[in-house]
Amino acid sequence: MKAYHSERSKILMISTSKIYGSEYMEYLLDELQDFMGERKSLLFIPYAQPGGISYDEYTSYPQKALAPIGIEVKGIHEYADPMKAIAEAEAIFVGGGNTFLLTKTLYELELIEPLRAAVVAGTPYMGSSAGSNITGLSIGTTNDMPIVYPPSFHALTLVPFNINPHYLDPVPDSKHQGETRETRINEFHCQNSQPVIGIREGSWLRLENNRLELKGPHSARLFEAAKAAREIEPGDISFLLG
Repeated sequence: MKAYHSERSKILMISTSKIYGSEYMEYLLDELQDFMGERKSLLFIPYAQPGGISYDEYTSYPQKALAPIGIEVKGIHEYADPMKAIAEAEAIFVGGGNTFLLTKTLYELELIEPLRAAVVAGTPYMGSSAGSNITGLSIGTTNDMPIVYPPSFHALTLVPFNINPHYLDPVPDSKHQGETRETRINEFHCQNSQPVIGIREGSWLRLENNRLELKGPHSARLFEAAKAAREIEPGDISFLLG
């Protein structure tokens, strides 16, 4: 499966929009301000609907969070023509929630190709959790329950790997007998070959000028088919772009 980013693509893939003890997007404000540059408007896509909240309520989260850095946020559902909204957006933010619901809605509204085309053409794209999942080759390594059935697990395919946000390490001495996150990803590799990067809470990936960087306070866990999992430290990880 081909990845479609270009030298103009500018992508922020965030593990989570909120960390413990912090308000929504608060820990990322400096990064977001730098990422946005001179752009002052942001198109928000709330289709993942965490907890089933309304599009309006969900859109109010980034509106409130980004107001202090002068970013105006408007939800895509407020536009009569969502394709036109994507084509004309200064920047795009896809929020977290349920990845299956997000993917299904994007397919139903025929927005997968317009969204991919906008990012390839250079429109900055930010995704958090589910919004990060859809940047990979497939949504097959999401942590979410399949509450709806999208027509395909293929989404934006902007990067040549899969993402596992909210990555959790096994708890030492735990008596829990269920599968760990690592076990699940190893199961994925019994049927799929693309690398998977597990991004821990509070960390994110930034792709710009064909350079991929792991940012934040934590290392990430890299899984490759038929290889032992390994840690990768924050910094340049452009080798994942192939």
